[in-house]
Order: sequence, then C-alpha cells, then structure tokens
Amino acid sequence: MNFDIVESFSQMVREKRLDKDMLVGIIEDVFSMMVRKKYGLEARFDVIVNMDKGEIEIYLEKEIVKEVEDPNLQIDLASVRKKTDEPLDVGDDYVEVIDLQSFGRRLIISAKQNLNQRIKEVEKEIIFNEYSNTIGEIIVGEIYQIRKNEILINHNRNELVLPKSEQIARERYRKGETIRAIVKEVRKGAASPVVVVSRADPQFLTKLFEIEIPEIYDGIIEIKGVAREAGERSKVAVISHDDRIDAVGACVGMKGVRIHAIVREMNNENIDVVNYSDNPTIYLQRALAPAKLKSTELDPETKRATIVVEKDQVSLVIGRNGLNIRLASRLTGFEINLIKEGVEEEYDMDLSEFREELGEPLLERLIEEGYTTARNVIEAPMDSLLEIEGLNVDKIGEMKAMMEKELEEADIDDDELQGSLIVTPTDAPDALLTGEPAMVQRPAGGSAGTAPEEESAAAPGAAEASESAAAPGPESGSGTDSEPDVDAPSGSKTAAADGETPGNESAEEEKSPKSA
Repeated sequence: MNFDIVESFSQMVREKRLDKDMLVGIIEDVFSMMVRKKYGLEARFDVIVNMDKGEIEIYLEKEIVKEVEDPNLQIDLASVRKKTDEPLDVGDDYVEVIDLQSFGRRLIISAKQNLNQRIKEVEKEIIFNEYSNTIGEIIVGEIYQIRKNEILINHNRNELVLPKSEQIARERYRKGETIRAIVKEVRKGAASPVVVVSRADPQFLTKLFEIEIPEIYDGIIEIKGVAREAGERSKVAVISHDDRIDAVGACVGMKGVRIHAIVREMNNENIDVVNYSDNPTIYLQRALAPAKLKSTELDPETKRATIVVEKDQVSLVIGRNGLNIRLASRLTGFEINLIKEGVEEEYDMDLSEFREELGEPLLERLIEEGYTTARNVIEAPMDSLLEIEGLNVDKIGEMKAMMEKELEEADIDDDELQGSLIVTPTDAPDALLTGEPAMVQRPAGGSAGTAPEEESAAAPGAAEASESAAAPGPESGSGTDSEPDVDAPSGSKTAAADGETPGNESAEEEKSPKSA
C-alpha cells in the first residue's frame, strides 16, 4: 500500500470537497491521456485506481505477432516468452503492466498540470452550483478584507463579495467580524465564480423576519410586501392566516423583543410593520401611517391614488426626505398624488426627527416636558429649558441653531414646490428634493388648497412605535399565545434598536407618534 498516495487522495477529498468517485474518474482520465500520448490513440489499455490502497495501475494490451510492425500495439512471440510463462501463441493478446516511471519527466509534468486544471474546473463548478442553490438565502461569514468599493467575506473557505451598493448606508465594518448577508447573484468568472451578497436587498429583511419570527417561518403569518430604503427605513406588510393570531403583534413581539433583534441587525434601520388588506384604500391608509388622510380616491386600473390631507398632516405623510410617502408608494404599487388642505401655517417639524442629533435620553426628557416639535423648543424660554437635565446655555444655543437651520432648509424647498405632489413606486430617493419628474406644477383649486409645504418633513423617530388611527377596518386578532402583552392594532408599528414597543396604547396616544 502506498500511504503517500492514499493521504494525497484523502487530502484532495477533504480540502477540495470533491466526491471520491469523481476524483477517481479525473485521475483515470489524466493517466489515459498520458497513455494515448505515448502509445497512440489506438492503444488498448485499462487504468485502475484504488484509492483505499493508494495504487494506480495501467494495463496495456498488445497483439502477439510474428513480425512487429507497430511496437506500441504489437509484440513478438519471443519477447512474450521472456516476460511470461503463460501458454500464449501468435494472435493472442498479451497484457503488459506499464511502469509509471517509463512515461518520462515531460509527460509526468504535463499530467500534473492537467490534473490541477481539472480539479480547479470541478471545484469551480461545485462552488457555482452550491451558491446558485442558495440564492435568496442568508449566509454567515467573516470579513477578511475591506476595500474601497467592496468587502471580501470568507464563507466556507470561499470568497464572497459585498459591493458598496449592497451595503447598508453608514454601516461600519471591521476585519474579522462575523457578518450576515443574503446571496443575491452568482456568476462565472475567469478565475472562480463571483458570489455577490447583499445587506441592502429587501429580501434580506424578509429572511430576517423568517428567522426571528417562527409564525412567518411556519406559514401562519405571510409577508405580502416589503419596501425598503437601506439604512433609513422599511415598511413590511403582513397578514395572518389564523384569526387567533395578530400579525403585527407577533412580528413586534413582547416588549418589541422580536422586531428589535431585526432592527439591530439592520444597523438601527426603522421598520414599520403594517397589516395587509385586500381593500386598496385601507391598505394605502395603513401604509401611510401615522398620518391621517381626509379623503382617498383610487383608480385600480391605472394604479393611481389621490389623497387629501390637512395641513398639519402633510409632514407625516411625506416623512423626512420623502421617505414615508415613497415607501408607501412602493409597498402598495400606487402612484400617489398628495393634495394639501388648510390655511398657511408656519413650517414645523416633529421633534422625533432630531433623534440622532439629540440622542435618545435628551429627546425623551424634552417630550416629557411637552416639547413635541422643533418650534416648541426654538420658542421656549431659556429658563424653562435650563430646568431640563443635561442642558446648559451653550448646548441650548447649539440645539436651537441646528433646528432653525433644518427648518429653514426644509422651508426653502417647500416654497419651491407649488401644486400637487406626485410620487410613483419607482421614484429615486432624491426625486422629492430635486423637483425631477416626481413633481408636477398644478395651480391650487377648490378645497384642495395649495401644494404641500413640508418637503423634508417629520417622520416617526428611530425608536417610536406608532399606530395609524386613520386606517379603518376591524382590529386584528388578540395576539399570539406566546406574546400576551402585545396589543397590535390594525395600523402600523415602527421600531428601532434602542426603543421598546408599548404593549397598550390609549385613544389619545393613537392621535400622534409617540416615543417607545
């Protein structure tokens, strides 16, 4: 037994993840090529590979003749008598065992190169097939190299690529960290297959819901739609196939434990969970939560919706940088035409829009003291603000200046937008700010009033849990048995990593977004 060959075979099977029979076939093909190169294409031979014993034997058949014309295919009787005592005669076949050393250095090197090439081709095919079958599934790998436009991930000793376009905005990565991503694309490359993974794809959010929420994995709750701006905000529409289970409550979990696990994985991305409805009017109202709509007109054939809202609700409908209305349009598939009603009022923004700048503790203290909007803070006396823990004269001055700048920039954008605001499901993120095709100029008419003035409008904050009181229809079930404290209405709930979703909300709390 040749232990070196046995160990080499075993190492190839382990490291290259080759099938044992497949490796035997490759070795037989390589040695067959060597025999044909030396003895010609018409040579009759057998290659026997025994991986258990580490033996490779080549048997060459030659015809016994009186006069040899082709030494590669024929042998004379005298030579046969010298090599064997078998009673063979002219016309019989003589089987000769070929010594591997007789092939020479050049053929051996050629066979080695051919063997390596064949193994690489098989290995590439194995990797391609393996990841092609896992497209849409989450993998867990380790970051081993960070480049300017991409991150390389080690997964089962294979190199996966996370392009910058598939990364979550403002997410930081470190070498050696464990990372989860979804396999988005597999394509054949020159050297090896290119496996592209993503953390920004909506399917990644869908798979996280399946992992964290058993009811979705079991099919009791179904995800009907996902609209996502990676790193900013997402909307997920769910429906329960069991009347005893509330879809939104099961997704949020007791005290928000389920949804916050997903939010942390998504780098604190806001997630709105809404109940799906077959009624497009109700579905659209829930998708635009927490805003209250005055009237809604839908055209199912052209997939266009015209909504009328009061002046004070425009900021909630649009959301910061147009996120709320844009995601609602993508989620429902409707092109939304927003018309504003009401008298002109001074522009304002919800205080939760400044969650990142203020920080969660300070934001909660301000809201507890009754400061719910930016103008409340700007117009508040200095003495009143100094009574709040964590504030001093310098910090109050910086805070007011920052809010005034945000209001001024948003108001300038708003002054340029006169008429109706139209948002389509395919609008780019910057469409609402640049006045591109998403905006149309329309004169004010009837009771519709003038164009919305809130461009960079307030949306629910990073840790809020909001309900849509405007969404009609019956309440969903009473929640799962495992989540008795969750009271999820038929509206929507928004969660982020640092907050908690309240279990019960009063009627007054339903009128506006609230801090968790």
